[in-house]
Amino acid sequence: MKKNYHIKILGQEFTVLSDSGDEHVESVMAYVNHKVMELESRVPNTSTLNIAILTALNIADEYIKLFKGNKEEVYNQIDRQVQNLINLIDEVS
Repeated sequence: MKKNYHIKILGQEFTVLSDSGDEHVESVMAYVNHKVMELESRVPNTSTLNIAILTALNIADEYIKLFKGNKEEVYNQIDRQVQNLINLIDEVS
């Protein structure tokens, strides 16, 4: 069942609807706030909009790198399993 959560990011309050649970929502909010604070410390006097956009870009970059890395690892695992099966077939033949 979805639940309303009141969160605060970049000094803005938002209400979000999620069925992921309290811990997950808190974890996501904490992660985003951490990324925001990292950027604010590196590029002070930057507008809230620019910080939000840069944060979104950085998180998207991390996500894509992680997804691509996992995808390649899955392909490598499949390749190894296929090679093992080929070796087994060769041994039996």
